[in-house]
Amino acid sequence: MAASPYFFVAAFLALVASQAIASDPSPLQDFCVADMYSPVKVNGFVCKDPMVVSADDFFKAANLDKPRDTMKSKVGSNVTLINVMQFPGLNTLGISIARIDYAPLGENPPHTHPRATEILTVLEGTLYVGFVTSNPNKLFAKVLNKGDVFVFPQGLIHFQFNPIHDRPAVAIAGLSSQNPGVITIANAVFGSKPPISDDVLAKAFQVEKGTIDWLQAQFWENNHY
Repeated sequence: MAASPYFFVAAFLALVASQAIASDPSPLQDFCVADMYSPVKVNGFVCKDPMVVSADDFFKAANLDKPRDTMKSKVGSNVTLINVMQFPGLNTLGISIARIDYAPLGENPPHTHPRATEILTVLEGTLYVGFVTSNPNKLFAKVLNKGDVFVFPQGLIHFQFNPIHDRPAVAIAGLSSQNPGVITIANAVFGSKPPISDDVLAKAFQVEKGTIDWLQAQFWENNHY
């Protein structure tokens, strides 16, 4: 019996899916420094003419050794991200870096990076960190001390919290994308513009609509940490 044409379509789609990649594509040349001024729109950035590329394109005086101010943050943290937008030499290299400063009892609240896995190293202090899997939502958490390393899988909700009341903490994170993106859960749910209907959120969180309205007001007053 001849095979159904639908079988071949299904087989082809399965083959294509097996070749798909979930992170930044591999570079096709040694480097592709982003031309931030090009009018051409692509997925990523157009390459700068390699004949005018210099060592400065692969360097940034980021001052990541300097403490950042955490006092202005409602959650007591300050994330200094160095991605392709600040460092065009990262274009097509699939990597970025961040310094995170935590005030005493400060946190980097639950969030996700849709395009990157994150590996975090504690430079100073103590952090309680963790991530939650997709359904059925198992929590993997650990207390980290200076020199410890923890990894957060791509796309999963994760957090860091400084449990010490009288000492700040500092960490460095590497991310597996030139532009990892970030979705802070509370901001996205309660501070979206336009707002998600309070009927929807009240049902989802099993609370009164007045509670949702109050929460949304906190994020609309100051939509950014």
